[in-house]
Parts: sequence; C-alpha cells; structure tokens
Amino acid sequence: MPDGSEEPSALPPPDPTREAFWRDFLTRGDSRENRVRRIFRHLPQDPRCRMCAAPFSGGFAPLMRLAGRQQSEGNPNWCNSCFSFLSRNHGGAEITITVLFADIRGSTALAEKTSATSFRALLDRFYSTSTRVVFDHDGYVDKFVGDELVAMFFPLMSGERHAARAVETATALLEATGHADRAGPWAPLGVGVHTGEVWFGAIGEGSHVELTAVGDAVNATARLASMARAGEVLVTVEAATLAGVDSSLPRETLEIRGKTQRTEVVRLTVSPQSVGR
Repeated sequence: MPDGSEEPSALPPPDPTREAFWRDFLTRGDSRENRVRRIFRHLPQDPRCRMCAAPFSGGFAPLMRLAGRQQSEGNPNWCNSCFSFLSRNHGGAEITITVLFADIRGSTALAEKTSATSFRALLDRFYSTSTRVVFDHDGYVDKFVGDELVAMFFPLMSGERHAARAVETATALLEATGHADRAGPWAPLGVGVHTGEVWFGAIGEGSHVELTAVGDAVNATARLASMARAGEVLVTVEAATLAGVDSSLPRETLEIRGKTQRTEVVRLTVSPQSVGR
C-alpha cells in the first residue's frame, strides 16, 4: 500500500513570501470562497472540483460554466478557476492538518471472487460514496489510489475543528459503506486518522499540478490505516484530543513500522442498527 510519501525533490524551493501567502490562505482562506464551497457541495452531481466542489455535470453544469468553473482541460480533477489558481501559485507552507486514510479490506480476495467489471463497479461506488461523505464534512479529497482514499482536513475548508470533522468523516464512511447494517458492509473499510504538521501546497507542472500534503504525519496515517481492522477507525491521541473524542474510551499503544516511538490510539466503531429502524 502506498504510504503517501513524496521525494524531497518534488517540493518547490523555499520562498518566504510565497510561504507566508500559503500559510495565510490555508489557515484563514477567503470567506467568499468558503461560502461558495458550502453551496456547491449540495448541488448534484459528481464528478466535481476537488477544491470548490463545483459540479461538472447535471443541471447546474451550465451555470458553473458561465461562472468559469467548468472541468479544466489541464486537469479533470479541478475546475478552470481552481486549476488556474494552483498553476499560478506554486509553493506551500508547513501547517497543522488532520489526515484520513481509508481502504477496502480484503480487496484482493474480493477481486478474485467477482468479475473485473463488478469489482470496478464496487470501486466506483466507493469513490462516489467517499467523495460525498468527505465533502459533506468540509474535507478535501487528495486522491484515490486503487482501493484507498486519502483525504485532508485543514482550516481553509474545515475550520479549526478539522480534527473533529475528520473523525466524523471516518465514522460516517463506516456507516455509508454498511458497517452499521446488520447485513454487513458492502465495502469493508479500515480507517486511520491523525493530526500533525505537514508541508501543504501546490506541486507539479502543467497538467500535473496538484494540491497535496507531504510529511511524516501523512506516512504515519497511511500505516495506521493499514493496521485498522474492517469496520474500525484508529485515531491517534493527538487527533482524538483535538476532536473532543470521549476521554474515557480505552487507549492502547501500537508499534507502527518506521516509527521510533510507539503511537497511542483510540479505536472507534459503529454499532449495527436495530431491526426495523
């Protein structure tokens, strides 16, 4: 499973002025853009821009095109407006964010038991469901890697409660994939959530410009998610404390590959719904 890491050479050279711009943008943002995003996320339908949530198809697509937010030819993950912003403003800053990794447990076995077309349909359903849940909780879909979702929660989009929004997203993902149903999940997920310092910003050139985060916090979350059992969220104490997770819940210490210090976590699950509910 990819650990979300980037080679140091992938980062642009330090620029104090640009770093100050990005820190202010990512931690404070633009109030008008935040309002626009909250409106766009409720408009059907997917696919949509990863930044502003503008829908690229459906009844509102013509209105989005008039507003300059049609799907970018440079990168289909972004609208023209957001892609132009990223292309003009390479660079980033070190900030504290909350990272979420979620992947389908036993996907290799699932793929062996079904046709390639059916497995692809399962992944499409997972992508669509995950995107909706992340946007509903003011998060940012960083990428999908095979059967894995990588999402980020930071002040620009999630406010100061980014850790709480990430934890809420994690449990909502379990519910949306059927872990609260007595029949069982249609996609068995393991999820990891962690809050930490990362370098966050725009990297790449041309059509490969992306907004992403790199750093130990990203790698640690990926490895944490790989240790979560199906139907379980592993939340580090750092994220749990900021999120206001019940402090009476039992904690345990895990040894994560590549980490010199053991990591303290809280395990979260969702309960099956009662019959007839």
